[in-house]
Amino acid sequence: MRLKPFLYTIAFFTSMTLSAQIEEAKLDQLVESTLKTFNVPGISVGVIKDGKVVYAKGHGVRAMSNKKEMDNSTLVGVASNSKGFTCFALAMLVDQGKLNWDDKVRQHIPEFKLKDAWVTEQFTVRDLVTHRSGMGLGAGDLMFFPEADFNVSDVLKNVGHLEAESSFRSQFAYNNNMFIIAGEVLKRVSGLSWEEFIETKIMKPVGMTNSKASYNRVTDKSNIIEAHTLADGKLVQIPHDWSPLANPAGGIMSNVDDMLTWAQFLMNDAVTAKGERLLSEKQFHELWQLQTPLKVSANDSYNSNFKGYGLGWFLTDVKGGYKQVYHTGGLLGTVTQFTMIPDLDLAIVVLTNQMNGSAFTTITNTIKDSYLGYEDRNWLDKLGRNNTEWYTYNDSLKIAVFDQVAKMKNSAIIPKADAIVGAYKDVWFGKVSITQSGTNLRLLSDKSQTLKGSLLPYNATTFIVKWDNRSYDADCYVQFSFDETGKAVGATLKPIAPVTDFSFDFEDLKLIKQD
Repeated sequence: MRLKPFLYTIAFFTSMTLSAQIEEAKLDQLVESTLKTFNVPGISVGVIKDGKVVYAKGHGVRAMSNKKEMDNSTLVGVASNSKGFTCFALAMLVDQGKLNWDDKVRQHIPEFKLKDAWVTEQFTVRDLVTHRSGMGLGAGDLMFFPEADFNVSDVLKNVGHLEAESSFRSQFAYNNNMFIIAGEVLKRVSGLSWEEFIETKIMKPVGMTNSKASYNRVTDKSNIIEAHTLADGKLVQIPHDWSPLANPAGGIMSNVDDMLTWAQFLMNDAVTAKGERLLSEKQFHELWQLQTPLKVSANDSYNSNFKGYGLGWFLTDVKGGYKQVYHTGGLLGTVTQFTMIPDLDLAIVVLTNQMNGSAFTTITNTIKDSYLGYEDRNWLDKLGRNNTEWYTYNDSLKIAVFDQVAKMKNSAIIPKADAIVGAYKDVWFGKVSITQSGTNLRLLSDKSQTLKGSLLPYNATTFIVKWDNRSYDADCYVQFSFDETGKAVGATLKPIAPVTDFSFDFEDLKLIKQD
């Protein structure tokens, strides 16, 4: 890529017209319609084209509770868009000769250990950030999602208990805990915490003046979102929920202005507005090289030929072979999308305060299509219909489950309470208790104290855990195994509907009854 100067100033944030195929008024209307279609309180959107900020606006409100307007300075948790920062930071250490991508992790963290001894010894820093560990989707995420009482030492210990679902480096399976460990590599090699490194070595020189590496480092919360989601079909505001443990995987707080600055810096080949190069051309090139391939759908919307993951970034080609570098992010109550097509000098940022990815996809795809020359494909209507069908399908599954629960309330085949009450333990997640109060059975986690709910009968071996926090949308089957006397000896969990976020990795739990 050729070097492109920073051409925008603060004036562009206050007086802008869209210098592209999509008009500003049309984009305004699209965002407003997206808010309504997907029941999102607030969305902020930014676009860079040809070195200029051509759109940076907020729409809707930051929070249902205060009704304050969302704007281009409103702070949002960008979630997994933080992964690109983690890899950029590691690349800086490679430039400094302090680290190599193919260093064995145990060279820097001797206590690192996975289930398989050979994989442990072969596992590299590159493997930490390319989602090819062999473990399943979201493995171990319950250590931080929802916020729980685990630390980095716990993660390093507990990943050694997680079972592989595929052979090492053979398949892509998104893994946040490996990024937590990558953050620990950064800390041990650089001598700075991940948060200190990101803020002082990247954000400050890039010019991301309002961003912080973690929610708990934001001192001025006068212009920040609150999170929202659907709970039993109703939009609700929920408390911020994110463990600082997982900051290297998704902790950054930013806004449209700063994320556009980040995009402009990246598309300027990692050279700041002041002309400072933060990363060598070699290492910057490495970040956007395919590391772990992914399949391209046969009916791909952008006629893509390849897709995969680089170092902290998803990579694909879109219409005519333009390389697209992108990522999405999701927290409880917010989702975000960051997209760059460097050959078109185009970047699109969409930040939301409701966890519905169809909203950011509608906006990003519509903007992107206008620059790629597609006719209006009406993503709003298409994804709006898909969204309605998706929630209707999930609701139907839930209704069927709870209809069955109602039928089984007084059934004689339901295990007696004394057969299942007691303490259970999972080797990495810790203690889970099943207690009885009157006729009510309860399930409670020791380390993740917001994970508590009622156990409801489903069949002769299975209960449903209905979580007290309805915003989780993560009710589960709890299937017990019994000994010859009819006493429970263990249990496994499984979400009752696919709408459950993959980071609620209940299926990785193997609860063993304690004597």
